[in-house]
Parts: sequence; C-alpha cells; structure tokens
Amino acid sequence: MKILVVEDDPTTGQYIARGLREEGHTVDHVADGRAGLVQATGADHDVLIVDWMLPEIDGLTLVQTLRGAGNRTPVLFLTAMGSVDDRIAGLNAGADDYLVKPFAFGELSARINALARRPRTLAQETVLMAGDLTMDLVSREVRRAGQKIELLPREFAILEHLLRRKGRVQTRTMLLESVWGISFDPQTNVVETHISRLRAKVDKPFDTELIKTVRGSGYRIEA
Repeated sequence: MKILVVEDDPTTGQYIARGLREEGHTVDHVADGRAGLVQATGADHDVLIVDWMLPEIDGLTLVQTLRGAGNRTPVLFLTAMGSVDDRIAGLNAGADDYLVKPFAFGELSARINALARRPRTLAQETVLMAGDLTMDLVSREVRRAGQKIELLPREFAILEHLLRRKGRVQTRTMLLESVWGISFDPQTNVVETHISRLRAKVDKPFDTELIKTVRGSGYRIEA
C-alpha cells in the first residue's frame, strides 16, 4: 500500500515510516497539517495516518477538509488525545479508526490492514477510461480498442495517475511524487523514459494519441 503519515514528532514519525517500509509499504511522511493536506490531495494513498495535535493545521481540521472535498481515503487517527469525547470527535470528523498513543506497532499494522480490506464506497471508481482505453483497477487489466495491453507496475501507476486527472496537465514533479514517492528532483530522465515506454504500448499501435506532451509543463491524457 501507499501510506501517508502526518506526524510532527520526528522520532514517532520515523519509527512508523521505517516499520511500514519494512513491511513492504510505500510511505510518505510529513510533519505538519498543511503539508499533509497538500500530500493527501495531490497524490493517491491507500491509508492516511494522522496525528491530532499538528502545527499549521490540526489533524481534526485536516480530516474535515478532506472529507468536505470528497476525499474518501481511509484515515486512522494516531494521537495522545484519548478521552471518549476525543474519540467521538475524531470519528465524527470523518476518521475511520482511532488509536491512542502510546501504541504497539503490531496493532497499528493490523488496523491499517483492516482499513485496506474494507470495501470501497460506491463513489470510488474501479474502472478508468479515456476514449477507447480502459483500466480496470480491480483486475489490473488495461485494454485499448479491445486489445489487452501488458504494463509494468510503474507504467500502470503512471497511466492510473494520468487517467485519474484526465484533461489536467501533470508535471514531472507531480509524477515523481505520486509514482516514485520522491519529493525532490533527482535530475534524471526517469519520468521521460517511462512515459516513452508507456506511449510505445498505449499510443504507438493505435491511430489516436492519448498521452499528450504539454511543452514546458508536463503531460496529460485527453478527456
């Protein structure tokens, strides 16, 4: 899974991130609520782990803002705010689960896995489309004009990112953050290389080009 950890205590944040990565997850870690909001709205995550007492924007406001914007990513509150009233407030704000510090990492991991197993809401798309291209997120199958297209995991992730933002330009930085989890520019052509490979499979064998280059800006899938 791809997990976002919003935790301002560096020791706790690094402990969680390290443990989750050791379990095979991709982890983004930010230390304040404003950065958490940017990450949660700018990239696709499977689960959000959010502290309550955060600088810039507190966790409660962060979750309320996400839910108000239609973001339905599962949220686990991980906080020292442990009274019954606090739990009620957190769940009413839109959190899906609540774990009080201090905590056992094994329980945190189990709760995250339980959240990931919950059925997605009806509003969650399971098939993405653009023209004659379809991507089934459940079967992980991509087809164009009825023909099955075999994609490598990174290629699939890039195409999914573009399809979810159909018609909107996606910069190199956005793709690096979403697909590779890199929040800085490594000064390589890794994005360009993968886009080229993706085009060879998705566009080249067909009459119409779906993946457009917006010169000086980035890439987009035509709506």
